[in-house]
Amino acid sequence: MPKPNGVTKGNDTHVLQQYVDTDGHFSMVRNFRLADLVTIMNGVCGSFSIFSSAHYLVTNDEEYLWWAFALPLAGLMFDFFDGKVARWRKSSSLLGQELDSLADLISFGVAPAVLAFAVGLRTYLDTVCLTGFICCGLARLARFNATVALVPKDGAGKARYFEGLPIPSSLGLVAVLSYWARQGWIEGKAGIPGGLVTLWGSSGGRGDIHPVSILFGLWAAAMVSKTLRVPKP
Repeated sequence: MPKPNGVTKGNDTHVLQQYVDTDGHFSMVRNFRLADLVTIMNGVCGSFSIFSSAHYLVTNDEEYLWWAFALPLAGLMFDFFDGKVARWRKSSSLLGQELDSLADLISFGVAPAVLAFAVGLRTYLDTVCLTGFICCGLARLARFNATVALVPKDGAGKARYFEGLPIPSSLGLVAVLSYWARQGWIEGKAGIPGGLVTLWGSSGGRGDIHPVSILFGLWAAAMVSKTLRVPKP
């Protein structure tokens, strides 16, 4: 969630001090800005996507799977609007920035990885790739928070480019998984495109991998790349 023009470090310090000085029940919730609540809705969407994937694994009811596909997209809408609301209200804080990163990790990191597991990327090596994808998303968000002030800005004070793929780009992977599900190319039906390869040991062991899971590994590498610069719209 970008800071609106005019927000300074002193403003951030004042806002954070409110959370220290305010006592009483639900004091932290009372101090949330409107933009913070919009950001939290992003995290809500990602969380429900994860639980929908889990319900699909337990029940094999495809309605849950389609909800799991749709909810990260809803999270993207909230991710887009929280910055708009912050600029409209001219109210932002370091806390809001941290909330934004944590919500993005849920909706665009953990939720897509769990979706991939649900549709069939379930071998040991598949989960290694998916775990790497989540951790690279985590590292990418941490780097953004730490270095955003160093990225060249345009006349409006907005960063000119992203260093590495922004984590919401993982919705591209969600779209691919959704297409596979629509075509029946998932576990329990026609199977994952590209099939299963055994790198070592016997079939069914820890050496099995779906080659398409490497796509998640490549996406992870693109997210943490220092040299890949994606122009901001």
